[in-house]
Amino acid sequence: MALTNETPNSAIQGIGESDQFDASLFMEPGSTPVAVSVRPHRAGLEGHAATNSRSPDAAMPQVGPLIDRYGRVHNDLRISVTDRCNLRCVYCMSEEGMTFLPRAELLTFDEMTRVARVAHELGVTSIRLTGGEPLVRRRLPELVSNLAAIGFDDLALTTNGMQLASMAESLVNAGLTRVNVSCDSLRAERFESIRRRGDLATVLGAMSAAEAVGLTPLKVNVVLLRETNDDEILDFAAFARETGRIVRFIEFMPLDAQGEWDRDRLVPGREVFEQINAEWPLEAVGDHVGPAPAERFRFADGRGEIGLISSVTQPFCGTCNRLRLTADGSIRNCLYSDDEHSVRDVLRGGGSDDEIAQILRRSVWAKFPGHAINEPEFLRPVRSMSMIGG
Repeated sequence: MALTNETPNSAIQGIGESDQFDASLFMEPGSTPVAVSVRPHRAGLEGHAATNSRSPDAAMPQVGPLIDRYGRVHNDLRISVTDRCNLRCVYCMSEEGMTFLPRAELLTFDEMTRVARVAHELGVTSIRLTGGEPLVRRRLPELVSNLAAIGFDDLALTTNGMQLASMAESLVNAGLTRVNVSCDSLRAERFESIRRRGDLATVLGAMSAAEAVGLTPLKVNVVLLRETNDDEILDFAAFARETGRIVRFIEFMPLDAQGEWDRDRLVPGREVFEQINAEWPLEAVGDHVGPAPAERFRFADGRGEIGLISSVTQPFCGTCNRLRLTADGSIRNCLYSDDEHSVRDVLRGGGSDDEIAQILRRSVWAKFPGHAINEPEFLRPVRSMSMIGG
């Protein structure tokens, strides 16, 4: 399950045949693509910059795809449409006292579409709409339609499912291709205690409604918490086998609004694998060296698939291909970095598409090799997950 230290060639795939792209031409002297999660210590990074006689952007490519200093090509854009949510999940939001962005600070659909169009011209092929809860943003199918018209290969959405059943058909008609539905327990009372609002029956019904209109393959996201829902690992594995839905087990990450993340509450992906494999043998799908965040496993008897997203214990930073647009218009190159580049100022200040492209390039070019969660110097991001967009 662990990543190797081989060069992740898959990180530079997906470039047009006519591009004749050589990632090594755009990397700083002495740098190589990485498959580890170690970020340079701050002093070391400053020292590196000091020894470079050029400006930080001097080696940044002005043509071709969005590439960072480590050879990773970024072709996946996550767009957060709102920081608001109709639930208050314990691993994400505080139950009371949440402060949300004024509506005037949120990007309009036209602004989001413009950024997405520029990103598409720079090689972005995949869009995922996130939040908060994206379905609480009014007239969301309009945005989906705008994005679908651009011609992305994949246009997906992550939702808590509370409003999905009533919107599934309009989303498909607008051009949405897939959904991920969050569901952290298959026991009604526990589900409500984790989410603090909402109900399990609604979410299960939403999954069926999504499948009925073709939003497949449907993935079910499960955040595991020690001594909360970790006794349901086999229940969810059985659910995957019975329904054909891909259940993805996600490690608890230090992105909760309360700031109460505790490593002792984390359930490692390896532990999940061992539990399920002992009951129903698993086989790896693919070689696990690629940009997708989940390690995929199929049941050896052919009855379904699970995924493991081990962001903390087995980081996949070395092949990361994602960047994020927050609801208030900042480009982020990593969930765990506070490095943000505002594109809203350009959008509302009469800036050009070339200026937007430069912001995207600079953000990607500035990306660290890894998130450093497991290093002593790690500082959790100022913004929580709902404010960033998953």
